[in-house]
Amino acid sequence: MAVFLPTAFMGGIPGLLFRQFGITAAVAVLASLVVARLLTPMMAAYFMKPHSTEVKDGRIMGAYLAVVKASLYHRNNTLFVTAIFVALSLSTIPFLKSGFLPAADDARTQVTLVQQPGATIDQMDRTTKKAADIVSKLRDVTHVFSSVGSASSGDSPGASIETATLDVMLTPLNERDRRQSEIENDIRSALSMLPGVRVAVGSGGNGTQLVLSLASDDSDVLEQASEALEEQLRTLNGIGAVTSTASRQAPEVQITPDFSRAAALGVTSSAIAEAVRVATHGDYTSALPKLDLPQRQIPIVVRFKPEARTNLDDIRNIRVAGAHGSVDLGSIADIRIGGSPSEIKRIDRMRNTTVSVELNGRILGDVYREAMALPALEHLPPGVTIVKQGELQRSSELFQSFAFAMAIGVICIYAVLVLLFHDFLQPFTILMALPLSLGGALLPLVATGTSFSAPVVIGLLMLMGVVTKNSILLVEYAIVSRRQGMERFDALADACHKRGRPIVMTTIAMASGMLPVALSLTGGDSSFRQPMAIVVIGGVITSTLLCLIVIPVIFTYFDDLREALTRLACRTGLCHETSEQEADAPNCEPIAFNRSPVTRGHGQR
Repeated sequence: MAVFLPTAFMGGIPGLLFRQFGITAAVAVLASLVVARLLTPMMAAYFMKPHSTEVKDGRIMGAYLAVVKASLYHRNNTLFVTAIFVALSLSTIPFLKSGFLPAADDARTQVTLVQQPGATIDQMDRTTKKAADIVSKLRDVTHVFSSVGSASSGDSPGASIETATLDVMLTPLNERDRRQSEIENDIRSALSMLPGVRVAVGSGGNGTQLVLSLASDDSDVLEQASEALEEQLRTLNGIGAVTSTASRQAPEVQITPDFSRAAALGVTSSAIAEAVRVATHGDYTSALPKLDLPQRQIPIVVRFKPEARTNLDDIRNIRVAGAHGSVDLGSIADIRIGGSPSEIKRIDRMRNTTVSVELNGRILGDVYREAMALPALEHLPPGVTIVKQGELQRSSELFQSFAFAMAIGVICIYAVLVLLFHDFLQPFTILMALPLSLGGALLPLVATGTSFSAPVVIGLLMLMGVVTKNSILLVEYAIVSRRQGMERFDALADACHKRGRPIVMTTIAMASGMLPVALSLTGGDSSFRQPMAIVVIGGVITSTLLCLIVIPVIFTYFDDLREALTRLACRTGLCHETSEQEADAPNCEPIAFNRSPVTRGHGQR
């Protein structure tokens, strides 16, 4: 419980994922404690049968005890080899890939088609039908549903006819021999022949897209920086499409009034704006005349024909009301065809541009590191900053929350062990098992190319609990044996002898349970479960092998340190004060529990 419960207090988006895990795991461990203390002894008393012959140790146990005794005799060499192993384990950290959640294979993807602003809905419809026909003929594609245009929303007021969406249904995962990212790459290649269309493949789920946001108060500098970044991102290997919110320029008729000329003719800015608005878009709904019908009213909109709205000569002839009569718009304003961003977004009151990169099966952390090494990001213009959004932000929150939960968990474990052993030093022996498991947990991640993500964090938390429990079994037995008068060497050897088999059985049970998940034999999409199983299997096997050999050696070092501190306390007089306090204390004798004479392998009722 001390390991899992702190995860329930993680903050941010990762906290929403881990809160249920922490509470569920803590309650499950508490329930297993009740079963182990009450139900298991009763069932053992009824079902375990006594054996008439003594079970002798096999070759494996004999070899293990010989290794343990040799390690205790040469504990300095053992500690040196262990330190090298831990150092090599930590050296693999720079080679780890990072991300928030692995990309899922849900047998469904999405294709977004975007044309330049100004395209008609008929043009978009023809392009969409052609794209749907191309995609439907690809292998492992079962159905294609197309949707042309997008309705208005809070972020993008007004409907957009330059955008179309293809929902592509794929063959179920267990009926095909390739990943979803490979199929998406085929779709991307097939649609590259469409002229004048920007193609984005992927539903934008976790682990499929890298989002880089640039923000600045200077729109011109921001535009230059975003264009340079978009151009350089296209040089990265193995990625998909690169899109930017700043690259779409909407064609428009730009009217720039000559204020001095307009003032001389008595024409105000509001009169110019109203005349242009009524001619091109129509009057406000409330001001429109209505055609009365028996059951409803129909607004009457009077405006230029579509052809006239794009004709500069017709626009120049628009009459604008002035103080001395109406005048032509062309006589008081400069009218020309120009372009401007199709949309403007801000973050923290600064103009921002978002550049999206399709990962195409690559790991988020790898692409991010390559992107940060580009000159466009290494040498950003003054006033332009990078804003972490999307998975980058959630990934940073994950690592911070995980470090906090690990620290709180270690502190809670130490506090519980101090209360259990009544000692402030020996709990460190048990905690030393945690770094011993890092090698087995991190090396498989590097070998398989698995990213350090949320499932890996869950696996590490589970690993902490198992590793700590194994060390407690070993150390607690040795401490009890020493309190009963056994020498330290014999107590450690006896603890390894008696507790080695339960520890190995726990490891085999957990590794066997996780093996089908690690091999993706459980059916369905295993992208979330597989990293967790890889970490648990590698960590629990490595930590068990090292725990059974190294923990007894570390126990001797902390025991020597405790005896040295005791001698130092006696020299400074603290030991004398303690003896006086013990003499003043009531005469209470500890209860001695004698061991049963029954040999190992026999049962009792």
